Amino acid sequence: MHMLVDGEWREDAYESTNDDGEFDRQETSFRDWIATDDDARFQPEPGRYHLYASRACPWAHRAMIVRRLLGLEDAVSMDIVDPYRDTDGWQFTPEKDDCTPDSIMGADYLRELYTAADDSFTGRVTVPVLWDREEETIVNNESEEIIKMFADAMVDVGTTGVDLYPAELRSEIDAVIEDIYNPINNGVYRAGFAASQSAHENAVTELFDALDHWNEVLADQRYLVGDRLTLADVCLFTTLVRFDEVYHTHFKCNVRHITDYEQLWGHTRELYQLPGVAESVNMAHIKEHYYTTHGDLNPRRLVPVGPDPAFTESHGRGDLPGGPPAGLSD
Repeated sequence: MHMLVDGEWREDAYESTNDDGEFDRQETSFRDWIATDDDARFQPEPGRYHLYASRACPWAHRAMIVRRLLGLEDAVSMDIVDPYRDTDGWQFTPEKDDCTPDSIMGADYLRELYTAADDSFTGRVTVPVLWDREEETIVNNESEEIIKMFADAMVDVGTTGVDLYPAELRSEIDAVIEDIYNPINNGVYRAGFAASQSAHENAVTELFDALDHWNEVLADQRYLVGDRLTLADVCLFTTLVRFDEVYHTHFKCNVRHITDYEQLWGHTRELYQLPGVAESVNMAHIKEHYYTTHGDLNPRRLVPVGPDPAFTESHGRGDLPGGPPAGLSD
């Protein structure tokens, strides 16, 4: 991925692998928080914040889903970038289906928002981005922190009354999110971008060991943290919904499909069928992004036709205790 160096766009700077051929994901850079404290710089005010997202990206998809489940659509506006990312980075192509213009600055490329926030910025230009209209700057570009801000400081601004981050479960939710991050959420990337056979095999082994484990957990409980839908489930979902159509083939994570896992596949279908979630999944954007953007992995940029998992079939999770919050009932 090309990046900004001292505010200048560089096409010869990339996210890298280490000496063992293992994929190294760079840390995100903007890490401020929306908080309810009286002296907080960023207050939870409706209409103040704007989300930049991609329907292709699993990290941005987290923020989009939480925004929808909490009913923050009117409080936090949103723009969508093009799924294809070329050497100029994420771009705005409003003429393309399900993409938008940049409604804040009228920018052509997302990197213009980064340099508007910091004209000497060095780092990757990533989605999601949470923008503050009042101070005209980036608040945060770390997906886990954005969804926690939405579910904490911004929850009372939402319209559904849904609590995805209950105070009494936060330590457990945080632990599960951490447990699934490296082997699963980032694990598919570690497998796909590995630069050595051993690094690839290690990542794939850890990935499927973790999938096996959570499939067993979900045999006895409806969600990752007991009988309540939480942020942890959303974090898992955005990887699993892409798995069979992208990661299984493109990143060579082909030991099993998610549809081979009874509980994980049921969990994926249940979340897909929550109000507004199916509309957030644009598989055409997802497949176009991965198969056409990563030319080193797919030089001819051919996009597979299948396999088209049946996300709308009955999920079969209703016999387990718990269920979606009342605010998410149709």
